[in-house]
This record gives sequence, structure tokens and C-alpha cells, in this order.
Amino acid sequence: MPETLTALAERYGPRVRLSESFGETTADVEPDDWLDLLAFARAGGYEFFDWLTAVDDPPDAFQVVAHLLDPVSHRRLLTRTRVPRADPRLPSAVGVFRGADWHERETFEMFGVVFDGHPNLVPLLLPEGFEGHPLRKDFVLAARVAKPWPGAKEPGESDHGSPSRRKTLPPGVPADWGRDG
Repeated sequence: MPETLTALAERYGPRVRLSESFGETTADVEPDDWLDLLAFARAGGYEFFDWLTAVDDPPDAFQVVAHLLDPVSHRRLLTRTRVPRADPRLPSAVGVFRGADWHERETFEMFGVVFDGHPNLVPLLLPEGFEGHPLRKDFVLAARVAKPWPGAKEPGESDHGSPSRRKTLPPGVPADWGRDG
């Protein structure tokens, strides 16, 4: 186990769950240890903040995930914590990694996870007045409400076989070209 990971295990003891898969280490901690874990990892060489997002984990939680890189050893560290769905709050990591700013804004907008202490937690991508959090698994897509889905939702749900491929003409060719009339 690399030096930083040994230090993580020593610092957090049973409060951290370390696992390794495909050469990438994952550290799972409780929300109370989230910021401290990020700061400790940064001080231990994981100085490059790659990305942060959430994963909807129904029925009761969201996982917040951050990916860090040690630019010297090229080791990667995936950090994760779980926040309750009823009140998804976590301290902002912007004080540790400035690059977390837009990632936290996007995660707030798409999943509804609130990052306490964020300097400007406002919508980033969606139009003004948009209601809801579109990456939550319980979010109903408006397109499916306004217009029925054209195909089978799941394999075997429809009474007919798979749809045939529609014959299309190359762009710019008149619709009646080449047809016997």
C-alpha cells in the first residue's frame, strides 16, 4: 500500500473503508470526515482535483464522489461519502480545491445536494426557473409526459417485433426522386 494510503488508514482507522480496483484506490468516509479527507489527501500528494459529482442511490441516499490524482506518482484516489436523501448537505470543498466550484454547482443543480459554505451556489446549466433535479432517478422527463415514448420501454413489452429501419434519402435529394410514378 502506498505511503499516503497507509497514512489514511492510520489517521482514520475504522472510519475509512479503503479498497483497490483496477489500480485505483477508493476511500469511503462519513460526511463529517469529508473535508478533512480531501485536505489530508491533498497534503499527501493528491494535488490534482479531477472532478466531483453525485450518484443517486435510492431509496435513501446520494453518494458524493471526488476524483483526485497525484501528479508525481500518477496514482488516483476516488473519495466517496453518502448523504441522506431527506437532507443532502455536505461542506463545500472549494476551500481545499478551488476547482470544485463548478462541480459542486452542477451537483447542486442536477441532484439537489447542498454544499454548505460554497461561495456562489447558484444554477450553472439549466434555464432560469427550472424546477427539479434532472439527474435524480425519481425525476420524470417532461418529454415522456408530453409525448408517449415511441418504442418499447423494455425488451418484450411491445406486441410487435423490433422496428424496421426507415429508408432515408441522402441530404438534398427530393422526396420523389427515383420513384416510379
